[in-house]
Amino acid sequence: MNIVLCGMMGSGKTTVARALGDVYGFSVIDTDEIIVRRHGEINAIFRDLGEERFRDIESQVVEEVASLDGYVISLGGGVALRKSNVEALKKNGRIFYLRTRADTIISRVRGDSARPLLQGDLEERVHTILKNRSAIYEGAADEIVDTDDKTPAELADIIVGKMQQ
Repeated sequence: MNIVLCGMMGSGKTTVARALGDVYGFSVIDTDEIIVRRHGEINAIFRDLGEERFRDIESQVVEEVASLDGYVISLGGGVALRKSNVEALKKNGRIFYLRTRADTIISRVRGDSARPLLQGDLEERVHTILKNRSAIYEGAADEIVDTDDKTPAELADIIVGKMQQ
């Protein structure tokens, strides 16, 4: 069984995944890191190939990692947009939505130019994306974990506790 972390960019998926690895010894996989290693920077993929092709690449990676067992899988923020990705991940994983307030996300990603969907008015983009995706993340999740005002180690403890229930 895998622990799968989904949510908005800036919600702490990668950081919490690493905490789960450090504290509990889980092996960690980050779908965005796999994509960057194989295909180059995400900004360049969006620019050169478009968002739809990026989502196809992302789905290929999800298909690969969904078949693993005993991993923490940190997902890119848009993975849950495709129902087929969620279905593949649920076959051998429990999906945790790291729910994070917009103001927290904005403070975390401010100045990060590596996120193609946040180009332009940052506050407006975060609020719009969060509004459009919140119900999708909630629908994909087996569990919802609120991240605001919690450390990565605290979130790791919460997730492990929920896995043991």
